[in-house]
Amino acid sequence: MKFFSALLLITIIVLSAGCNNSQEEQKTEAVDLSIDQEATAETVALYNNLKEVAKTHVLYGHQDDLAYGYSWWAEEGRSDVKEVTGSYPAVYGWELGNLRQDTDVNLDGVSFEKMKGWIQEGYERGGVITIAWHMNHPVTDGDSWDRTPAVSAILPGGEEHEKFNNWLDKFAVYVTDLRGKDGELIPVIFRPYHEHTGSWFWWGDEQTTVEEYVALWRYTVEYLRNEKQVHNLLWAYSPDGQSGRALSKYFEKYPGDDYVDILGLDDYGSLNDRDPGEFSDDLAWLVEEAKKRDKIPALTETGVETIPNENWWTEQVLVALESNPKAKGIAYVLTWRNANYEREQREHFYASHPEHPSAPDMKAFRDTELVMFEDELPDLYTLD
Repeated sequence: MKFFSALLLITIIVLSAGCNNSQEEQKTEAVDLSIDQEATAETVALYNNLKEVAKTHVLYGHQDDLAYGYSWWAEEGRSDVKEVTGSYPAVYGWELGNLRQDTDVNLDGVSFEKMKGWIQEGYERGGVITIAWHMNHPVTDGDSWDRTPAVSAILPGGEEHEKFNNWLDKFAVYVTDLRGKDGELIPVIFRPYHEHTGSWFWWGDEQTTVEEYVALWRYTVEYLRNEKQVHNLLWAYSPDGQSGRALSKYFEKYPGDDYVDILGLDDYGSLNDRDPGEFSDDLAWLVEEAKKRDKIPALTETGVETIPNENWWTEQVLVALESNPKAKGIAYVLTWRNANYEREQREHFYASHPEHPSAPDMKAFRDTELVMFEDELPDLYTLD
């Protein structure tokens, strides 16, 4: 009798284990993975949850939001967006330009070390982190806007290849030092080599062939992911929209679905000098292209300097998001930074600040059902 009881117990355990394994396999199959099959759990969760949230809402983001504003610099807890709308943005944009230099600050004067703290702060409140890199010129040591061709020199076999690898190494160290309070890696939407359909950067349209740009993108992904074991990145491909004139070139230098997580678009002119209904059709096109490829669509950089139309948020941005129903599928919209006037001595801001006439309209934009700010976010870093 004891023998049969033991046999029955073993059978139950085996069957139970098989059932549990089956459930685990089903759960894994139900989860979409980013292009990195070893991505951290939080990165995979962000990838999946952004897709889900985009079905009903568009997240609002702002560049350098916690670091400075129109009338302040590096003051704890401050944000032009929060002071206007009552909430921090849902998406925080940051910049690593000048990272390759032996300098403590980026190209906008923001401390790299303090930036880590602000990134952690936004992440701990549930916000999304995205990083751009206006990479210095790897041949001349000039800035990103040096148009001297460079890509052939930094790819494998090129005379500056090791130098380029050293810069990527610095990037890898920086992003793997971005940690939550529990020690987990903070997921980052990384947007390198952006606006390449224009020719103002050394990686731009006139400076690279199709083969060079694709090779540069793929090498960067593979080096960081495979060689440096960086697994907290989602990769955003972001051509320049040029007021709707460049969508025909959108995929001309596309590195392939295996190298891109987010189909982005950088476009300033379309929310300034075009009918927002027309731009809505462009956004709808992007949403459809992302859907075909199982990617996340986003308006990764936009805005109008100084916001001359005080109703710009509801008359331009909101109309662009709502005119074509498919355009509502954009996951997020990120406006550019609010330069500190005293330090830069110029009017260079893209989100409303409390003294600006557009502030009430930005608050109205925030209060719409479609648009989501940080205080409305679900948990984006765990999966149900």
